[in-house]
Amino acid sequence: MLYAFKIAARYLTASKAQTSLLIFGVAVGVFIFIFMSALIGGLAEFILSRTAGDLSHVTIEAEAIEPPLLLEETSGVVLLAREKDTSRQARLTNTDAFLPVIGQLPGVTAVSQQITGGGVLRRGAQTMQVSVIGVEPENVSAIINLKRYLVEGTVALGSGKILVGKKLAEELGFRLGQTLRLQADTGIDQSLVVSGIYETGSGGPDRRQAFVSLTTARTLFAMPQGISRIEIKLTNLYDADGTAARIEAATGLPAKSWTEDAAQLLDALKAQAQTGLMLKSFALVTIIIGVASALLLSTYRRRPEIGIMRAMGAPRGFVVLVFVMQGALIGLFGGLLGAGSGYAVLLAFPSREEFQPGNLPIDIAQGAYGVAILLTVISATLASILPARAASRVDPVTAIGQ
Repeated sequence: MLYAFKIAARYLTASKAQTSLLIFGVAVGVFIFIFMSALIGGLAEFILSRTAGDLSHVTIEAEAIEPPLLLEETSGVVLLAREKDTSRQARLTNTDAFLPVIGQLPGVTAVSQQITGGGVLRRGAQTMQVSVIGVEPENVSAIINLKRYLVEGTVALGSGKILVGKKLAEELGFRLGQTLRLQADTGIDQSLVVSGIYETGSGGPDRRQAFVSLTTARTLFAMPQGISRIEIKLTNLYDADGTAARIEAATGLPAKSWTEDAAQLLDALKAQAQTGLMLKSFALVTIIIGVASALLLSTYRRRPEIGIMRAMGAPRGFVVLVFVMQGALIGLFGGLLGAGSGYAVLLAFPSREEFQPGNLPIDIAQGAYGVAILLTVISATLASILPARAASRVDPVTAIGQ
């Protein structure tokens, strides 16, 4: 084994220009593999952070209350119709016992109780319809990271405080610390002080959503007990379907995965991942073709040397081992050079936390450096098998005569 390694290393160093060019070609393939991994992975993270990243991954929501209404009697039959009664809020009751169970499920990072409803914000003669979300003060940023999006003030919500979007503030013309009047769809109104202004970059939440404390929401929506929904955040949002099923099995509550309403987004992310896999596969195919071609040429040029080894009693397996080691060494050195170059280049790009719109969403952490080196060594080794078998079949007499 050691002797075969020495011969393989000698063959590589005998033609330094050719070996350097081959290693450089492998390194370029590895660099492309790593760059594409970081780009595709970073792009997926960016899309998720801008879409599903600030969404509830699993939602438990109360069913709307639609009481029956009696219509006129026809042929002795009383007809029933259903109409939504906005004065009665749909609610989940007796959820306190289930919250610890949900919080302890694998992959669950946050559980947020909420009371939701519609309302109208008033400042002087100006009004604006808004969606009101009552949250626990300690879980304000559990689902949407409002702390990250905060423009002014604080996300701390207390009694009589309200957190609104920047576009809503601009349209109504109010500032931090001013008092607004919020009338819920129950008819109850309350004066609230603007404690914080946020900007997510999405028109809907910035213009149509307002956050209050859970206590304030209970007063506005006449809901002293129960909640409207429970939103759940997961470590891996792709586990949402399985987690929703586990929640239903453990609690009996109707749990809904984010993928039910975002099937197109999920399909787009899968298509993007498949595209990245194809591009990275092409890089590996390029490495295999390059290494195999170079070793086949080396085999042809070294036919006399191979013939001498065979004449001195070297078995075919030894000759195969020499060329396979050459391929493995080329793959190893090229992989290390490509991975090092890729890491150095990716350092120039901002990290995921510092990413700004308009820049390439490249995530250096998803470069797959170890995988790239391992696959390159395996690919180069496999590429050397055909030239190695060709070398082992060299006839000693014919080769030495050349």
